[in-house]
Amino acid sequence: MYKLILVRHGQSVWNQENRFTGWTDVDLSERGMNEAREAGAELKAGGFNIRYCYTSMLTRAIKTLNIILDEMGLLWLPVEKTWRLNEKHYGFLQGMNKKEMVDKYGSEQVQIWRRSFSVAPPAIPLDDPRHPAHDIRYQSFPEAEAKPGTESLLDTTKRIIPLWENNIRPKLQECKEVLIAAHGNSLRGLLKHLKQIPDEEIAALNIPTGVPLVLEFDDNMKLVKDYYLIDEETLKKKIEEVANQTKK
Repeated sequence: MYKLILVRHGQSVWNQENRFTGWTDVDLSERGMNEAREAGAELKAGGFNIRYCYTSMLTRAIKTLNIILDEMGLLWLPVEKTWRLNEKHYGFLQGMNKKEMVDKYGSEQVQIWRRSFSVAPPAIPLDDPRHPAHDIRYQSFPEAEAKPGTESLLDTTKRIIPLWENNIRPKLQECKEVLIAAHGNSLRGLLKHLKQIPDEEIAALNIPTGVPLVLEFDDNMKLVKDYYLIDEETLKKKIEEVANQTKK
């Protein structure tokens, strides 16, 4: 049996302010740090034997992973940081309040930008100082998709699949248990691929912050089951919180 543990980063400062974040590098809120500590405590209590970790190149995911590992006494574990696990780039929406965008563009349009599989928000131009092309952490990557001005979930999924096939899956087969701390949409893209979720159904998938999701694979690397390490009532409330971010 192989176990892949996915954790969406704890609540960030911009999650708290209900703003689109994307590739903008913001920190965890106090609640987010507590969520990460709780995730670490749940994994420790569950007796998980994690031996390798992946995270994005964004502070909120990196800190979530570090807090989890600290809680588990596993700060010594090897960690691989990759832009392929970054959040979906939200283009011009980044930094904008979600409900204010609904007031301006309508709930249907914002929901398309936010949850559609193939439609990306309008891009920020290359000369915008917020564009990833101007961020030193991405300048060493030759791939054009490492410096997007916007992305759809389809774009995000396309950059996740090679990471799964070439890196994560072989590492999971080697180490038996692997932990990924990443973002709502990068994890949605990975889950869409692993669970073969249809394009028209992926919009309904909401991932709560700071809750470990365990995926178990058999010896043939076939996904056999997945479950959150949290009680059903609390899980429902946290998922509804994510789903309702653009509602009045």
